[in-house]
Amino acid sequence: MPDIRDFILKNLSLESAPGLPEIVLYRAHAGSRLSRLGDTPPYWAYHWAGGTVLARYILDHPEIVRGKSLIDLGSGSGVVGIAAMKVGAKAVTAIDIDPHATAATLLNAQANGVNLTAFTGELTAPPQADLILGGDVFYDPVLAEKMSGFFSECVAAGIEVLVGDMGRKPLPIEWLEPLAQYEVPDFGQAQMLKAKVFSFKGKWSQTP
Repeated sequence: MPDIRDFILKNLSLESAPGLPEIVLYRAHAGSRLSRLGDTPPYWAYHWAGGTVLARYILDHPEIVRGKSLIDLGSGSGVVGIAAMKVGAKAVTAIDIDPHATAATLLNAQANGVNLTAFTGELTAPPQADLILGGDVFYDPVLAEKMSGFFSECVAAGIEVLVGDMGRKPLPIEWLEPLAQYEVPDFGQAQMLKAKVFSFKGKWSQTP
C-alpha cells in the first residue's frame, strides 16, 4: 500500500471545495485510482452535504466557534474543522476512524494555512471541549443510535453539539433543533441538495 501522504499529493487535485470557495481541499478525480489504498471507502476524498453545510454555517457565523475548543468528529477531509480555524476557533481536534482521513485532514489544513490536531480513533466519553461538530454522522442506523447516545452524554456534560445532514432516514430528528438550511452540493448528485445544520438537544431531553 502506498504512503498515504505521498499518494494524496501525487494523485489528488488541490481545488476549491464545492460550495466553499474560501477553502481548498485535495479532491479525488477520475485518475486518482483510490482503489490502491485498500478496501476502506475513501469518504475523505469527496465532498458531502452534511460537512459542507456545517462548514458553510460556521464560515457565515464565526461567532459560533470563535475562541472555542472544538472536536470535528468523523472529520473526513477536515473541512469542518478547517472552516472553524479559519474564522477564529481556539483549537480544533479532528477525529476519524480512517487513518487516511487523518493524513488528508492534516494536508488540507496545511494547504489552508491553519493548524489543527488530527488523530485516528473513536471517542468513548465526553471530551474536554466547548463544541462538537458532526457532519454526515447519521448515515447508518446502527451508527446513528451510537452517535445519538454519545452526543446525548456530551450535551449532559455541558458540551454543545452541532450536526450537519441532508435529512437521511436514520437522523434522530426528534432530538434536533434546526438552525439553518442551505442548498449545497453532495457527492454523486448532479443537483444541489437542501441540507440543514441542527443543534443536538439530547436523546433523553424530551418530556414524556
